[in-house]
Amino acid sequence: MKFTVEEFLEKLPLPATEKWKDGVWDIEPFSKDGVALVFFAPRSIDYQTSHEKDEFYFVVRGRAELVLDNERISCSRGDALFVEADREHHFENLADDFAAWAVFF
Repeated sequence: MKFTVEEFLEKLPLPATEKWKDGVWDIEPFSKDGVALVFFAPRSIDYQTSHEKDEFYFVVRGRAELVLDNERISCSRGDALFVEADREHHFENLADDFAAWAVFF
């Protein structure tokens, strides 16, 4: 099974929700046995908060800052970031082309 950045960029954004007023900028193409793969490419504002599972982000395009609790972590293409379950986090200072794969487990 293969998943490409271009394939999922074409599918975003999904329709807006109350939380994601500018459209939903993530999509889950795969899930099995408690592991989920999510393509994440927010534009301008990232409304996410904490999650019930641990997660890795693999940045595939652009750059941003991950705000994890009160810490700011600069990231760019090729970086991997780990966020423990239930930790408040979101991205800021997003490049126009920022995109990442997230793996929840």
